[in-house]
Amino acid sequence: MPRNTALPQRLSGIAFSGSLTMTIETLTTADGGTMRAYRATPTHEARAAIVVIQEIFGVNAGIRSKCDALAQAGYLAIAPDLFWRLEPGIELDPDVPAEMNRALEWMGKFDQDQGIRDIEATIRHARDAVSGGKVGVVGYCLGGRLAYMTAARTDVDAAVGYYAVGVDRLLGEKHAIAKPLMLHIAGDDGFVDKDSQAAMHAGLDDHPKVTLHDYPGEDHGFATQFGARRSDAAANLADERTAAFFREHLA
Repeated sequence: MPRNTALPQRLSGIAFSGSLTMTIETLTTADGGTMRAYRATPTHEARAAIVVIQEIFGVNAGIRSKCDALAQAGYLAIAPDLFWRLEPGIELDPDVPAEMNRALEWMGKFDQDQGIRDIEATIRHARDAVSGGKVGVVGYCLGGRLAYMTAARTDVDAAVGYYAVGVDRLLGEKHAIAKPLMLHIAGDDGFVDKDSQAAMHAGLDDHPKVTLHDYPGEDHGFATQFGARRSDAAANLADERTAAFFREHLA
């Protein structure tokens, strides 16, 4: 399948839309690499920064739109191209079966521990960009899992994960979560079965820093910006909870 090069093509300029500026910038990683990231910046001083962690589909139009919405709300939003070590600029559509299969292949090749180090580098970059202010993360699917790992392994100020995969196998790290974490759980998630959801609740319900929200009847990807997976009512409720969470913890 030909590679979608939409992300690199955006390197050539800056786009403006109302109260925000969208750019592509290059970050330096902990091991000296260079990683591109999509950045949406409010035209007034940002209240804080939020790192947006991609799904298995790369920094696609939906993730960029998430960043734009956060910038409209007053945050500096940055989405790092976490698959850059595999192939820079991967951008896939989950509603296209061949691209979904390709995304699952990339997921299998992705080094999640290295991904956390790249997210941590993005957090440092974002913190500098807001003059030492607070930084949150929000992630979706694979990004939801990485948001949980980020909460356990970095100094991020607040983290949100949507339909995070495999958290039941990461509960051994929960003792390291020192800052607020919110997880949105799809009740009929095709990638997170009922036993896994029950294990998440058993392991995290009594954690003083963790809040879990369940969305009965909803499937994986319900809060995507575009496409067939979106469920408006559940997405809007989850996003309202996320907005209130960040207002409280990134103030």
